[in-house]
Amino acid sequence: MSPALRLTLLSGWGVDSRIWQPLAPHWPEGVSITTPDWPGYALSRDETSTRASTTPALVEPASLTATADAMADKLPADSIWVGWSLGGLLAAALTAHLPPPRGLILLGAGAQFCAPGGVTPDALADFTHAFDRSPTAAWRHFLRWQSSGEPAPRDALKQLHALLGKTPPADTATLAAGLGWLDTLDNRAQLAALPCPVEHLAGDNDPLLSATETTDRLSQAGHCPMVSQPAALARALYRIAAEMTHPAEAP
Repeated sequence: MSPALRLTLLSGWGVDSRIWQPLAPHWPEGVSITTPDWPGYALSRDETSTRASTTPALVEPASLTATADAMADKLPADSIWVGWSLGGLLAAALTAHLPPPRGLILLGAGAQFCAPGGVTPDALADFTHAFDRSPTAAWRHFLRWQSSGEPAPRDALKQLHALLGKTPPADTATLAAGLGWLDTLDNRAQLAALPCPVEHLAGDNDPLLSATETTDRLSQAGHCPMVSQPAALARALYRIAAEMTHPAEAP
């Protein structure tokens, strides 16, 4: 019997695991889903549990080694890692510190955050300066920025706030470290050397991603397909994961 299909879903900057809740009704039977939070984020839960526990912030939140140590038991090698946005950058980077997964799906993420045709270094620097002045205001702006590519941006933003609330789910030092990673992480060499399959998936109107960063697109979606196209996203992730692990059985 083939091993069960396991997906580990990793959220992006300023967003915790609650972002994956809209997908819960759409997973096929027999798929195991876990949604661990990064250190410093408020919640730690999976799709089958309503229990929440704190995820302590790191003493050195910008340390990849410390992050890998904290996430070692939450990133099993026998699962498919799905990293969204910064979560994809971190997942790829952590394969240099942890046993690689069965496959890696980069959702709304490339080898670098800043890329031609996507977010420019100047735009990220401007946002970082705004964050230094007012972290909460900058976080709210980032949610608007992320939702701007959805078919109904205002509705998408309302859904994000309904899931996440009105304040960031992480402490300021953790968020600042995340912005540093968005600026500096470059996974081109790491991705080229990975022994597991790597696939890219993104909304066809993602405002944060270069058109050259992915080959698999979700129609009528932007950077937040979890709120605009949850059923289509769940189907796409399941299809890609099945192809990675059981090619002959993939739908």
